Order: sequence, then structure tokens, then C-alpha cells
Amino acid sequence: MNIDTIGYNAGLLWNALNDAEAMGLKQIKKATKLKDKELYAAIGWLAREGKLLIAENEDEKDLVLSLAQ
Repeated sequence: MNIDTIGYNAGLLWNALNDAEAMGLKQIKKATKLKDKELYAAIGWLAREGKLLIAENEDEKDLVLSLAQ
């Protein structure tokens, strides 16, 4: 995986989150078709840019992501 691929995957993640208010990791994987390591690299990319809000769901078993405003 190279930097261009990670950037492309970050775009897929951003688009998926832009279409929804918030999504869990399973929902994101289904919407983007990204593998675990691809998804986590994309999350890191967007988090580093300050474009993500990351929270835990109520039972603390999954992360919930949304776009920062």
C-alpha cells in the first residue's frame, strides 16, 4: 500500500461519511469495501487532517465515525 492508495481510500471513507450522519466501522467497511488495514490507514489520514470525529458507541464495542464540521 502506498501513499496514493491511502489517500484514495481516505476519499472513499470521506464520501461514505459525507452521505451519512455517522457510521460504525462495520457499516463503513460494507459501504467502502475496504479491508481492515486499508480502513485504518484511511481513518489515520483523515484524523491527522482533523476531518474526523471519533467516538465509541453506547456499549463501547465499536467506534462511530463522523465528519468534523
